[in-house]
This record gives sequence, C-alpha cells and structure tokens, in this order.
Amino acid sequence: MTAPAVRPLRVVLLGPPASGKGTQGRRLAQGLGLAYLSTGALLREQMEQGTELGKKAEPILARGGYLPDELMLPILAEWLDRQNDGWVLDGFPRSLPQAKFLDATLAGRGSELDAVVSLEAPFSVLLSRIRDRVECADCRWTGQGEQLADTGKCPVCEGAAGPRADDSEENFRSRHSEFISLTQPVIDHYRKLGHLIPCDATAPQDDVAARLLDAILPSRLDTPD
Repeated sequence: MTAPAVRPLRVVLLGPPASGKGTQGRRLAQGLGLAYLSTGALLREQMEQGTELGKKAEPILARGGYLPDELMLPILAEWLDRQNDGWVLDGFPRSLPQAKFLDATLAGRGSELDAVVSLEAPFSVLLSRIRDRVECADCRWTGQGEQLADTGKCPVCEGAAGPRADDSEENFRSRHSEFISLTQPVIDHYRKLGHLIPCDATAPQDDVAARLLDAILPSRLDTPD
C-alpha cells in the first residue's frame, strides 16, 4: 500500500556494496510515493546501451572504482533538475565533495535533506551476498539467486536475471575498500548534521523496510516547504 507523502521528502541511502541499497531504496520510494535514482543501475544501463557515458564508465566500474566527480555530478544535477517532488537517492553521494555538491544544490533551492540512511552489515555478510547476487536486466531488481524461480526469471517482472558482470570477489573487495575511504567520511558528515539514520542491514528485508519507514515517516509531518 502506497502512503501519499505529506510534503516532498529528500532521502539518501548509503552503505557498502551488497548492503541492500537497491532493494531498500526501491521499497522506500514506492512506500512513500517518491522518485528513485540508483546511480549504479543507471551507469550499468548506459554501458549496456553503449552510450558515451557508458563507454567511459565501463573500465572504471570493471576494476571496482567509482566514477570521478566530473562524470558523476552532471548526471545527478540533470536528474535533480527534472524532479519537482521528493526522491530517494541510492548510492549518491559517494564522497565528501559529492555530499557538499548535493548540500549546496539543495540549499540553492531553499531545501535540505530530510534523512540519510546508513545501511550497516559486517564484511563477511556482504561477501556472502555478493557471491549469490543477481540482477534483472529489465527492471533492475536486485536480489539473491535463491529468490529466482526455477526458470531464472525475475520475481518482479519475469525478465531474465543473473549475476552482475562487476560482482567478482576481487571487484567487491576493491569497492568495499573505496567505500571505507571515500564514503565513510560522508556518513560522518551527515551524522554531525543530525540527518543520519543507522540501520542494521543484516535483518530480513521486510524488517529493514519497516524500520526505515518508521524512522522516516515522522519527518513527513513537518510543515510543508
């Protein structure tokens, strides 16, 4: 059941690879009636389509790196320009300069973030998830192989689903290391600002989703912008 938002909400989801950002981001956006952007899914789509951005992103993502700001920031700015209501950002900002860019962009519009969710899970749990992670090429649903039907079809749209090309263990270790060095300062930044909502990402998906809604829903009762 979709709950209509009292006012536009601006929510960011942060967390290491395989912490469930895609799954929880989509559920949160649907539950609150918000737009949703996964920067990772967007880039993989660009690579599959062979766009200029996709060609630039492919070698960077293949080695487990993050796109440099000069490529990532215009993508985000263009998307934000098209949003008139609230949204959920999955995987952005990944670095402190990106966080300051987002803060300044929102401040220029007389607004700010309502919540920054930090999905937390031990390295061993994340590595186990990576080894069995699958993604739908059509709707970008992400989950575990055990969630696929015997036919290997996506449980959401019945499209073809399978392992992601960038989900090698070596790649995961590289991305996790970059998360610690680049994104942990972002989490600390938003904790100091009082926006951070830490969440145990090892709990079942439904429990995580319910906790996030409970944590974020009170901010919907504030005075509208």
